[in-house]
Amino acid sequence: MRQAIFIALGLALGVGLVITVMAASDGVSAGQGTVLKSLYGVGTDITVTKSPTPGSGGGPGFSFRGGSGQGTNVSRDILTSAGLGTIKSSSVATVSRLKDVSGAVGSLTLNDVKLSGTLSINGSSGAPGGSAGGNGNGTANGSFNASTFTVAGVDPSNDSLGPLSSGTIISGHNLTAAEANENVAVVDSGYAKSQKLTTGSKITVAGKSFTVVGIVQAGEGVTDSDVYIPLARAQALANMPGEVNTVYVSAASASDINAVSSEISKAVPGATVTTSSNLASEVTGSLSSASSLANSLGKWLAVAVLAAAFFLASILTVSAVSRRVREFGTLKAIGWTSRRIIRQIIGEALVIGVIGGLVGVGIGYGAAAIVQAVAPPLSASVTAAGPGGASGSGPSGGGFARPGAASAAHTVSVHLTTPVTLAAVGLAVVLAIAGGLIAGSIGGWRAARMRPAAALSRLE
Repeated sequence: MRQAIFIALGLALGVGLVITVMAASDGVSAGQGTVLKSLYGVGTDITVTKSPTPGSGGGPGFSFRGGSGQGTNVSRDILTSAGLGTIKSSSVATVSRLKDVSGAVGSLTLNDVKLSGTLSINGSSGAPGGSAGGNGNGTANGSFNASTFTVAGVDPSNDSLGPLSSGTIISGHNLTAAEANENVAVVDSGYAKSQKLTTGSKITVAGKSFTVVGIVQAGEGVTDSDVYIPLARAQALANMPGEVNTVYVSAASASDINAVSSEISKAVPGATVTTSSNLASEVTGSLSSASSLANSLGKWLAVAVLAAAFFLASILTVSAVSRRVREFGTLKAIGWTSRRIIRQIIGEALVIGVIGGLVGVGIGYGAAAIVQAVAPPLSASVTAAGPGGASGSGPSGGGFARPGAASAAHTVSVHLTTPVTLAAVGLAVVLAIAGGLIAGSIGGWRAARMRPAAALSRLE
């Protein structure tokens, strides 16, 4: 009985470790999936962007006029796109018609920049000046306050793709196709809270008043744009008719993503096509370290412990057979065949293996729960350099590391979960049974070699 308990416990520990490592590995994979989901949004497999053309990535331009020696109150509110090149809206339609593409939608990511203050110009009357410098006709001096927030122009006719796809409307409603040309907006819940906005509130975008029709809560780990307005209104206010700077694409199936990427590169020359697998290789931080640990050290450790458990079970079974010489010698003397004795030993080892497997499942569940309870939150960062070494930076506060934005960093905090799946439980039971069969086969082979006379001669 003591040896049977030791054998069962040895197998249980090996099986329990395998379950724990598999659960941790699945949890890390799920965590990485959370990161990539927050980068792309639900249903989006591919994003398409372009590098800005040389000289187009500068900041917003302002011009004011004021009389000589006068203090003029000035205020400008404009939309500007920096860090991402533009793509014709016709290219979105081209991409949507490609084989294996189930959907494509364009978006325009912008910065709303508001500059206000007092400007005084000394010199030539009426000379245009900058924010704090002259232009050769006079000297401009002033004190200005600047504020900015991110704006995303989205296509109201397709809310399953794009910046709003991963969010949840918690108040009001989403943008509708009927509102495609209306001054309406959906506001991120965090921004709404900081600005004390609710449905029905007014918000100024590029100097125009917009009515808040909905509040959206971003998905876990997502920090998307602050304000969402219809794409047509964003294009008009930014003076970018028929242009977008990000195209979100959904492939018909996961196996088609690589083919679709190649098709898009041919259909949209000069475009940067990025998939979640591209960003997966760039994920860094403690999540990446945990993934490496689970996929290399953890699995090899589980294999080593399981092999040791099988070896221990085999040794103890052979030892048990050696101690049962009297029993097996007597059975062979009264007519038991070697095959029947082997079946007896294998049957006993099989029962021990099943018991060890069941105990191991319990150990695995308990260890996985402990790991989930005590594991600290993991962090993951993705930094994507702009295509072709673009030096402009994307809009601040964007909800993902935009492939077209240089050095656009996105960090997500992920709590490690350790889900124990039925596949892991099934594998554990199979391993335990296999361990029992291996141990029983070795012990049975040892018992089958005994001759009754030799066995009985050892009786005291």
